[in-house]
Amino acid sequence: MNQEVGTIRRKLQKSFSFAIEGILYTLKTQPNMRIHFGIGLLAVACGFVFKIENYEWLALVIVIGFVFILEIINTAIETLVDLYTEEYHHLAKVAKDTAAGAVMVAAIMSICVGLIIFLPKIINWFF
Repeated sequence: MNQEVGTIRRKLQKSFSFAIEGILYTLKTQPNMRIHFGIGLLAVACGFVFKIENYEWLALVIVIGFVFILEIINTAIETLVDLYTEEYHHLAKVAKDTAAGAVMVAAIMSICVGLIIFLPKIINWFF
């Protein structure tokens, strides 16, 4: 029984290690991911400064996570397309463009959520 638990633990640790490598790869190689990460940190800092409500935290965490997830998936799709072919192919372009479009939609959604949460607080802060 202990040997089975040890095997499961090692497999789980490897799995987490691979996932962390993927996240770090995306952060290191994708400028947009670093931008998303920086803006996400800024939004979290603003959340603490403005003492946002629990439901606002929930919305903020969801949209930040959604942008991160889609940026990682976008990187995976772009990498797979590049692995498959170096030549121009219309369908390769479509795959890359639609994946990037998904990130852009999520980023726009997160901006809207950020404005809904923070704009009234910023206005109240000054007036």
